[in-house]
Amino acid sequence: MSADGLVLAVDLGSGGPKVGYVTVAGEPVWWWYERGDAVHGAAVQDPGAWWDTIVAAARRGLDEGGVDGSRVVGVAVTGQWASTVPVDADGIPVAECLMWSDTRGGEYSSTRFGGPVAGYAPKALATWLRRSGGVPNPSGADPVAHMLHLRHDRPEVSAAARWYLEPVDYLTMRFTGVAAATAMSMTAAWLTDNRDLSVLDYDPVLVGMSGVDPEKLPPLVPGGSVVGTVRPDVAELIGIPASAVVVTGAPDLHNAVVGSGSVGLYEAHVSLGTSSWVSCPVPSKKTDVIRQMASVPGLGDGHYVLANNQDNAGRCLEWFRGGFAPEVAYADLLAAAAEVPAGSGGVVFTPWLTGERSPIDDRRARGGFHNVSLEAGRPELTRAVLEGVAFNLRWLLGAAEKFAGRRLDPIRVIGGGAREDLWCQILADVCDRTFERVREPLIGGLRGAGLFVGLALGVVERSELRDLVPVDAVFVPDPAVRGVYDELFAQFPKVYARNKKMFAALNR
Repeated sequence: MSADGLVLAVDLGSGGPKVGYVTVAGEPVWWWYERGDAVHGAAVQDPGAWWDTIVAAARRGLDEGGVDGSRVVGVAVTGQWASTVPVDADGIPVAECLMWSDTRGGEYSSTRFGGPVAGYAPKALATWLRRSGGVPNPSGADPVAHMLHLRHDRPEVSAAARWYLEPVDYLTMRFTGVAAATAMSMTAAWLTDNRDLSVLDYDPVLVGMSGVDPEKLPPLVPGGSVVGTVRPDVAELIGIPASAVVVTGAPDLHNAVVGSGSVGLYEAHVSLGTSSWVSCPVPSKKTDVIRQMASVPGLGDGHYVLANNQDNAGRCLEWFRGGFAPEVAYADLLAAAAEVPAGSGGVVFTPWLTGERSPIDDRRARGGFHNVSLEAGRPELTRAVLEGVAFNLRWLLGAAEKFAGRRLDPIRVIGGGAREDLWCQILADVCDRTFERVREPLIGGLRGAGLFVGLALGVVERSELRDLVPVDAVFVPDPAVRGVYDELFAQFPKVYARNKKMFAALNR
């Protein structure tokens, strides 16, 4: 098989799916994306609508994009995780998807896991950390809480559901008819013993402590393996061969490791999308429960991947424009911000619009503009939003480097926000690190999906991935603004510390 074979790639973000055709070597041929509403506190989405959109877009690539469907040799799905789709035995949803922001099961998680040690019961915390490396969150924003909510509050859905699937596994089942998951895709449930990555099974101790029904957990298979081939009816509907293989779904974190080419130990990448994170492969299982960071099962090479999450990044700019400048194009908004000197005239923006996960875990935290004067106009506030996201990322990067035990530099960057040169340069300046932008960063997920199929089929080798992923720009820190950003960042964590009690009082 040559590197010219095509992959139908799907990247399901919170704002809707990206769909494209890329080669097994990761080169995009055609892609489609229409930004939907970002999740502003919405707890659910319609998985049936995802599927209809994906099928229509995949057909559009053949009918209007000039893609030769006969060249498709594989299908791969990546995207959001820590969400739950209840489906029947055929993989058809029996209710809406409970998103990663859905906390309705929090009362049940809190009863089982909540307590005085960093918010957790000591025994539950110790058991989970020793075995899995993480623990279901007492706030309820994860799959265990979703499953408990359905069991206790919506028994009719629980009775109709054969499987509880992560979104990437749901879409994989729609393509194949096979229910399957991986230790990667089930990471947020924390139900696998991750001390030995060769064990493909749920941990009976953790499953028992969680209170979820083990019969509804999908069978585990190796990450990056072939689940099956495309169902004949789906193949005919789209116009691709039924012989095309479908690989396991990959969370956006793992896919970004591949899509950025940062697959070697301690090779770092940042995703600057709706949310953000900083990650790299690491050699062993480890957890920082205070900063909500853990190493999770990696790419099937015996290594782990650092997992953390900054809840709001690109969403902050969307929120700001939608609320304060809806008539202004992004290009004009950013062009004006580029004319503002570094530091935004002393204005500091905190991006905790929906709370935060890392490096502090506080779902009640909220964002804001601080130190605003009469001289601050829209350009200053726009730049402050970009810088505030970068300050939070610097805070997160410091925790990640302590976790990894080394400086992470250079850092590759992907995601829709990375398309903006100004934002990439601000990241470099604030973090004092060199950032290498992957070409066409918005579709880094599609590139990663193609490469996952290439790896599964043996067309590409893991050692080739870094060179296969092209970089189109390098952003080097400007020493002239170092002092400005250091002074502002010194106040950034203090803003949270000083307002923590207020957040708790006002956002119960």
